[in-house]
Amino acid sequence: MKKIIFAAICLAYTTFAGAQKSTPTFKGFFENKQYDVYLKIDFYKKNIIVPNQEILGEMAGFFGDYHDGRRWLIVDADIKPAQKELETDSVANLSISNDYGSEDLTARFYKNTDDTYTLEQLDGSTLKIARNRKWVKMPKRLVFNKK
Repeated sequence: MKKIIFAAICLAYTTFAGAQKSTPTFKGFFENKQYDVYLKIDFYKKNIIVPNQEILGEMAGFFGDYHDGRRWLIVDADIKPAQKELETDSVANLSISNDYGSEDLTARFYKNTDDTYTLEQLDGSTLKIARNRKWVKMPKRLVFNKK
């Protein structure tokens, strides 16, 4: 009887040990070290609270800067199957606004084949960050690594 119980425990252990956790593509913390910027997102539950701006409520995420407290808010994210020109399984179409609501843009976010992620600005205003009391425009395509 003890051998049967021991065998069952060993079988259960090996079954669960082989299971891998898959991390969702559009959820997590992503950073671009070249510009010292980051994304905090959850495009599935859309329940991210922006620090020090809790009054805005839950949203899909935000684009932040390590050197400045201003943020660009990801107001909406819509996950779609990938387009033919992108080598990825799915892409998220984003609506982004600055934290004052005076500028907005549309963008897309997708995973690349090398396990990096790209934020590509499509239409509207340009993402900007403050450096040395001046606005610096971000490139139309920013590559992020998941942290």
